Amino acid sequence: MADDVEIRLLRHFVAVAEELHFSRAARRLFVAQQALSRDVRKLEDRTGARLLDRTTRRVALTPAGLLLLSRAREILALYDSTLLELRGEPRSLTVDVVGPGLTPTLVLAQARRHAPDVEFFARFHTGTEAAVPLLLAEKVDVTFGRLPGDGPQGLRRRAVRHEPISVLLPERHPLAGADAVPLAALRGTGVCIRAGDHATPGWEHAALQLLAPFGADPALAHPHVEGVDELARHIRDRNAPILTMTAQPAVPGAVRRPLVEPVAMFPWAMIWRTDADHPGLRALHQAADELAAAHGWLTAPPDAWFPEPEAASRTPGRNAG
Repeated sequence: MADDVEIRLLRHFVAVAEELHFSRAARRLFVAQQALSRDVRKLEDRTGARLLDRTTRRVALTPAGLLLLSRAREILALYDSTLLELRGEPRSLTVDVVGPGLTPTLVLAQARRHAPDVEFFARFHTGTEAAVPLLLAEKVDVTFGRLPGDGPQGLRRRAVRHEPISVLLPERHPLAGADAVPLAALRGTGVCIRAGDHATPGWEHAALQLLAPFGADPALAHPHVEGVDELARHIRDRNAPILTMTAQPAVPGAVRRPLVEPVAMFPWAMIWRTDADHPGLRALHQAADELAAAHGWLTAPPDAWFPEPEAASRTPGRNAG
């Protein structure tokens, strides 16, 4: 039929719609910008709708373009997955695990045992703020972290773990000999919240809520410290406590102690696209269920602290802050 739309036209339109820039979209697709512009115009002719507002300075989606973008993503996902199934090729799954050794990597490791035929790719995108746009653009399939509020349309999430917050201390710090560290003991210590692979914006948002009511002001802002080696250097140079996770890998020259009074929880969630259906995703759900059942990941003391807005969805009185 004369009005049939080729898959190539949809794929090229989606790239432009996601990048909102013809040059970047052309580089992403490895095609000439002129050919990309021609294909978008051809798609507009076939659909009978103006999909993009274009000027010399900006590219924006029209209402028709917004509608087509959602549908085109679904069509392309179905087309690609169908081809792979017909060819007997398993589709890979890209999972943002935030950082090495953290809770999401434990879930991924368990999922790999359940789905050995699925090719999982682990990526580090420093939190949902960076990963969610990639998730919506189908460059990432699953991410972990906090997604306060309702979040963008087209995404689903589930609770994975209420992880107790701990304190990483230099070996010779006065608090290092304690079995646990009360939150009030961090007052005046220059406690840091920006060091460690877990230190995403969602983490910082929660940590600032935790520290503020107890007068334990965080240290002055500094660049995000990543990797165990840099974390070891940072804690040695500053000789100050660092808020961290229970799953934090060992750091040379430091000890980890649980935080108490209150027991503070970081609410990990797994986030994926609503239309996703993949054996690897099912394996991740199974892994999260098993780990939660085996280790009590979704349990918490009655007076445990949770950040807002997560605390508001729990039983009244559970937020000690």
